[in-house]
Amino acid sequence: MAVTATPPVTRTPAETTSRTGAAAVTAALVLLVAALAVVDITQGTAAVGAGEVWKALTGRADPSDASVVIASRLPRATAGLLVGAVLGMAGTALQAVSRNVLASPDTLAVNAGSYLALGLVAVTGASLPLLASSGVAFVGSLASAAVVLGLSGLGAGTVRLVLAGTALALGLTAVTEGLLLLFPHETQGLYQWNQGSISQSGFDGVLQIAPIGLAGLLGLLLVARRVDALALGDDAARGLGVPVRATRVTAVVLASLLSATAVTLAGPIGFVGLCAPALVRPLARRFRAFTRSRTRLPVAGLTGAALVLGSDVLLRALVPADLAVAVPTGVVTSLVGAVFLVVMATRLKDTAAAAAPDRLRIRSRAVFLTTTAVLVAVVVGVTIAAVLLGDSKLLLGDVVNWAQGRAGRTVSFVLDTRVPRVLAALLAGAALALAGTLVQAVTRNPLAEPGVLGVSGGAALGAVLLVTSVPLAGSWGVAGAAFVGAAVSSVIVFGLAARGGFQQNRLVLVGIGVATGSTALISLLIVLTDPFNATKALTWLSGSTYGRTMPDIAPLAAVLALGVTVAVLRRTELDLVSLAEDTPRLLGLDLARGRLGFLVLSVLLSATAVAAAGTIGFVGLVAPHAARALAGRRHVRVVPVSVLLGAALVCTADLLGRTVIAPAQLGAGMMTAVIGTPYFLHLLVRSRR
Repeated sequence: MAVTATPPVTRTPAETTSRTGAAAVTAALVLLVAALAVVDITQGTAAVGAGEVWKALTGRADPSDASVVIASRLPRATAGLLVGAVLGMAGTALQAVSRNVLASPDTLAVNAGSYLALGLVAVTGASLPLLASSGVAFVGSLASAAVVLGLSGLGAGTVRLVLAGTALALGLTAVTEGLLLLFPHETQGLYQWNQGSISQSGFDGVLQIAPIGLAGLLGLLLVARRVDALALGDDAARGLGVPVRATRVTAVVLASLLSATAVTLAGPIGFVGLCAPALVRPLARRFRAFTRSRTRLPVAGLTGAALVLGSDVLLRALVPADLAVAVPTGVVTSLVGAVFLVVMATRLKDTAAAAAPDRLRIRSRAVFLTTTAVLVAVVVGVTIAAVLLGDSKLLLGDVVNWAQGRAGRTVSFVLDTRVPRVLAALLAGAALALAGTLVQAVTRNPLAEPGVLGVSGGAALGAVLLVTSVPLAGSWGVAGAAFVGAAVSSVIVFGLAARGGFQQNRLVLVGIGVATGSTALISLLIVLTDPFNATKALTWLSGSTYGRTMPDIAPLAAVLALGVTVAVLRRTELDLVSLAEDTPRLLGLDLARGRLGFLVLSVLLSATAVAAAGTIGFVGLVAPHAARALAGRRHVRVVPVSVLLGAALVCTADLLGRTVIAPAQLGAGMMTAVIGTPYFLHLLVRSRR
């Protein structure tokens, strides 16, 4: 019987070098994570340094020092390792199955879905064990991921996914924060948890959650070959016998399970699932071993662990120990992630250029006049209702007496506080609508809006910075600080996007990154400042008109009057700017100067609106779209209709927020987010078609 010898497998020098280099990189990552963990254990508020830690680990330390190390610092470092690892692997899996470098637990609204799911359970008063809470978070995260992936389409449009995920996250977070206000006792501590912190009290949580993370990792390793086949394309994968749909669903479920594990243990630690795979990707181009999922997943896990531990170490090294305890690790990772998102947005190829004009029917003059008259009646009606209704109901006669100075003390007190609130809502809505109209015209982007583009976030950061550092700052000072913040964020967003010709999705994506960074910086300011000032600063973030006075709205009234005047006088130029690039130039229009002027005006409108009423999202998106549908594309008609719609929308939102659950109140920004999120998602779906 003849035996055929199997020839030995020979490795090429390149393959051998690649394997050796990959092993060296992996070993370096392990050493880096170990070093960060050791440094993290030596940091804290107690005077327990490296020597005391070593004695505690060897059983020779003072009982109090040993308690600090064993009960607090070791669990914290272990939680950082676990959370970073599972988030890094979850982001890698999501990017692989969607073939989308922006896919992550953050951009798929996974964290927001978990937040809402846990909030819904909390309001029932039920106290769930840790594993049950993880199950609830898993259901919420999986539902959110399914919605975002369904709206954006797997592999269809790189940035469409992050747009859908961000919009959905805003809406879900607004609903959750509404629950926190409605049920403050039942949801106590949930807001602090949402900031993301790896601090632990003992090993119980880590020991309960770790097996779930391990199960998710093993599941991903089992389907790794199928996931790798998806990179060849759906048709090629099917030709290899890979069930494409089942593989994607399985990977998304396992990635959601990993994300829920991290969320349950430490709250949402932002953008680790985006940054870790992005850092591993250059290694995969150099070392072939990292192109396979079975190798890339553990390496991404190590990278994620290094990011979380490194952020915690950096935080405690730069911030005094007594303050570092109060700063969530998630704030630091969100800042890093925001920078990553902006950089990636500027490098991605945007398949959607500046949007083509909407195909709208031409409206007659009679239709425009009728629409305007109806909207004026609506605004008047909403204004009257807002003045009369609230925690105490009034009559029109009371208002007349108050205007004539003949009202009683109680009525005067109510109207003295209520009328400025109503005016602030009306003027802020009108200003945001006009700002959105100008931005959409200049960028020819139907998704552009001051909140989405980060302008409102920058304005809020400027206002909060002044409020927390100078508590007695006046209205004009706050408006000025808001304008500076909005101007800085606008220079970043429009400056980076202008290089590509204001490409539709890239502009919005850069804006989302800047808005994320602004939110993280605001959270950091609030945590680090005096609690009294922090409470005052939080007023801006909820989009509330509470406590507004006539002097507070004076800057907004002046800027709005200027904005409307300029928009009406320059209506023809605004029409030309909103057309294609060539048409304005053929007619002799200085396109760059016209764009800059309208953008500066929109920034000024957004900043003063934020200074007067806080951050109110989506008004600048919904109002201009509805105005164009009702009045056509000519800005001589769009501007007044949009202004009236914005005023009515924000005033109605403010009225509902302070009357539906009186005496408790919901910020107008929360109400508009609930309204605007479905509309934003609808626009995404329509543009996809």
